Amino acid sequence: MTSTLESRSTPPGPEDKGPKPMIDGRRGHVEQLGVYVFVVVPFLALIAAVPFAWGWGLGWVDVALFVAFYYLAGLGVTIGYHRYFTHGSFKANRALKIGLAIAGSMALQGPVIVWVADHRRHHAFSDREGDPHSPWLFGSGPVALAKGFWHAHMGWLFERDKTNAKRFAPDLLADKDLVWVDKYFVLWTTISLVAPGVLGGLITMSWAGALSAFFWAGLVRVAFLHHVTWSVNSICHMVGDRPFAARDRSANVWALAILSFGESWHNLHHADPTCARHGVKRGQIDTSARMIWLFEKFGWATDVRWPNQQRLARISAKK
Repeated sequence: MTSTLESRSTPPGPEDKGPKPMIDGRRGHVEQLGVYVFVVVPFLALIAAVPFAWGWGLGWVDVALFVAFYYLAGLGVTIGYHRYFTHGSFKANRALKIGLAIAGSMALQGPVIVWVADHRRHHAFSDREGDPHSPWLFGSGPVALAKGFWHAHMGWLFERDKTNAKRFAPDLLADKDLVWVDKYFVLWTTISLVAPGVLGGLITMSWAGALSAFFWAGLVRVAFLHHVTWSVNSICHMVGDRPFAARDRSANVWALAILSFGESWHNLHHADPTCARHGVKRGQIDTSARMIWLFEKFGWATDVRWPNQQRLARISAKK
């Protein structure tokens, strides 16, 4: 059986009829504090990483765990949160669906339903009023662009308005598995931060090894992945190549391709959002697409929306 992320809830009541507002209230004080903690604490660890690496060893265990958890959480976001849950680029069996939702949660970028609602809103209003993180909302002058870059990169995270999930992610709200994963976001966050330290301690058989792994493969890894993901929101809407026709300013930035698992081939994505592969031209590395290909070979993913020549010709900027 595959999950199509279609609504399986009870028939809508009177309160569900008619157009739904874009914003669904504001974050409470506890929820807002959580955002600051999840953003600021890993960022401080990233700032501290250079002097720590200089004066206190960075070992191979730390590096290996950093890479392992970076790929686990990063692909959970790019394949799961983004290409599957947000855009339906393929169908997944139940185990893969739940696994991708948990892996994405381990990136500490928010619960799956919140993330998807925000991103679908971004596509609905891309680089226009209503887009939660466009860098072009304040104008095109130097000061306006500096303000826009900050807003698109991370400033928007501190705003308290909440995207209405009933409008932008009703299919996820109707999926009991995803509601369950979303509910236990704090658990997946804890595992994401604590597991590297536990593994580092067991491998090195020392408290120093546990602390070092927690720092590098936990906090620093989370912050590094945060800023790579946010760079797609900011940099990839400001500079880069635009070989495909999109109705916004999305662009390809090759320098981010490996670190972002192919997400920085952003122009193609906005020109054809449901496409499972973003790096469609020769030499464009797209790790996420390769993993989806493997899932398809194992039979875990089906109905994958792969690009073809007719599809690419239709959206080419040069016709």
